[in-house]
Amino acid sequence: MGFFNFLSSDIAIDLGTANTLIIHNNEIVVDEPSIIAIHKVSGSVLAIGHKAMQMHEKTNENIKTLRPLKDGVIADFTAAELMIRGLVKMIGNGSKLFAPAHRMVVSVPSGITEVEKRAVKDSCEHAGAKEVFMVYEPLAAAIGIGIDITKPNGTMVVDIGGGTTEIAVVALSGIICEQSIRTAGDVFTSDIVDYMRREHNLLIGERSAEQIKIGVGSALPELDNPPPDYEVRGRDLMTGIPKEIKVTYSEIAYSIDKSVSKIEEAVMKALENTPPELASDIFANGIHLTGGGAMLHGLDKRLSAKTQLPIHVASDPLKAVVKGTGEVIKNLELYRSLLMG
Repeated sequence: MGFFNFLSSDIAIDLGTANTLIIHNNEIVVDEPSIIAIHKVSGSVLAIGHKAMQMHEKTNENIKTLRPLKDGVIADFTAAELMIRGLVKMIGNGSKLFAPAHRMVVSVPSGITEVEKRAVKDSCEHAGAKEVFMVYEPLAAAIGIGIDITKPNGTMVVDIGGGTTEIAVVALSGIICEQSIRTAGDVFTSDIVDYMRREHNLLIGERSAEQIKIGVGSALPELDNPPPDYEVRGRDLMTGIPKEIKVTYSEIAYSIDKSVSKIEEAVMKALENTPPELASDIFANGIHLTGGGAMLHGLDKRLSAKTQLPIHVASDPLKAVVKGTGEVIKNLELYRSLLMG
């Protein structure tokens, strides 16, 4: 096989609503926003990832930017295929003469339907995969933060991504009970846009709201180490003139409060459905937070107050799922029972 190694490669993909990450040869080689810019007339791809994100909401009539994934699943099949193909090309392996055939493991939400699985599989195959396996995101997240999911110890993982929040109790290489809700990072972003319009008469775009969320996003109105106020620029809806205001973390906590409450309710529901022996494991081990939403200021304290359980935030929550997916493709035989193909 050695000579033909360049003709084939294993890659692990965390195909997220907000960001797509790819592991190849045990290292993260692609970490880009899940967005693509396409020319409306010719249909050609103009940019993918960070370059397309810079164009987002700034395009002329001939260019459109698309986010092919919505709520954790593929919403635009053609754009998703073009995006995956472009991101895989960024790996830059293989010879000039031969396009390598990839074996891919892709993480998907636990609430995914059979039709949505088929869309992921077809998109990856059209992007050059010879074999496509899928693994549920909560299982990948648990492996990615160093939990041995093959043991009979119960672990609860809450993965708050861009499109979905995945809550699962994991043991013996499987999901015992789970909740998958479509309240996550994108909903927080739209909450912030609505709040700025309602309270400050300021019209801001999705990108600006995302930056506010990263800068001063908070789940609690009072924090021990509060972030500094954030300067926001947008269009004044009264005068139509651009203006700048400052917002505090307390305001943002107020604006996303209802959405965070939905995540709390889903966590409580998952705990209610947990078998008693596994519940005792969770009491001892606590709940593990992964995904971009885990970085919200004060979210761990808020969930801890609600559940009365210890909350552990992953050391690198954004990369937990892709690291776990990378471990799965590295040890395919060990994790064979997790895979859907």
